[in-house]
Amino acid sequence: MTSSLRLRAGLVSIVLLAAFLGIWHLATRSSGTVAAMSPEYAKLMGLTATQGKSAMPGPLDVGAKLWEHLRRPFYDNGPNDKGLGIQLGFSIARVGTGYLLAVLVAIPLGFLIGMSPLLSKALDPFIQVLKPISPLAWMPLALYTIKDSSISAIFVIFICSIWPMLLNTVFGVASVRKEWINVARTLEVGTLRRAFTVILPAAAPTILTGMRISIGIAWLVIVAAEMLVGGTGIGYFVWNEWNNLSITNVIIAILLIGIVGMLLDQILARFTRMVTFPE
Repeated sequence: MTSSLRLRAGLVSIVLLAAFLGIWHLATRSSGTVAAMSPEYAKLMGLTATQGKSAMPGPLDVGAKLWEHLRRPFYDNGPNDKGLGIQLGFSIARVGTGYLLAVLVAIPLGFLIGMSPLLSKALDPFIQVLKPISPLAWMPLALYTIKDSSISAIFVIFICSIWPMLLNTVFGVASVRKEWINVARTLEVGTLRRAFTVILPAAAPTILTGMRISIGIAWLVIVAAEMLVGGTGIGYFVWNEWNNLSITNVIIAILLIGIVGMLLDQILARFTRMVTFPE
């Protein structure tokens, strides 16, 4: 039953992709009239004006350009001309660093808050005030105090990643069945051992759900952060290619952002399934 459903879902996905590519190809075909103009002006305006070619590249143009990038993903011709592999590497490194720092803070703190009703009540107002603040709103303050654009981007990733993990950890720990905790107390299991042998396994699916949400938010935010700070990264690549009016490269970058985001999400989803057991 499950394999049949996966097969049918895969076929539907292929049909939808083929339909999307077909519509995209037809919408970007050359259909405009050829304009009469001087050779110098025609050279300046390019194929869009001289041959009626659509300004939006078609799937074949994007595919050809993508193949060029895949053949040389790690070239480095200077500050504004680096391969997509290098740009993605910088972005993933920043996300990974900020995300891991958030894990080290959010999960232990979430355990303490979830196990202590007093801390939960005391810290809730601060969490509720800080949680809705846009991560990018912290960027000017980070740049002013840290004075390093790359570290500032990591700080922004840390800020945006910490709240879903923290709140899900608090919820998961606080929702552990009281019967299990009471049994552990009856057996005179210590607080630290109880946290690792009873509470952590029970709360692990909820904690990993928070981590999965956080990695998605972090990957969203890094693109915008790199557009602001510049230098390197896939977000800077998108902005730089837009300034160069290379819509093909912008589309390729958008595609790669989506693929990397999906892979990160699937990794956390697999970990979540590994620690989820029927009661």
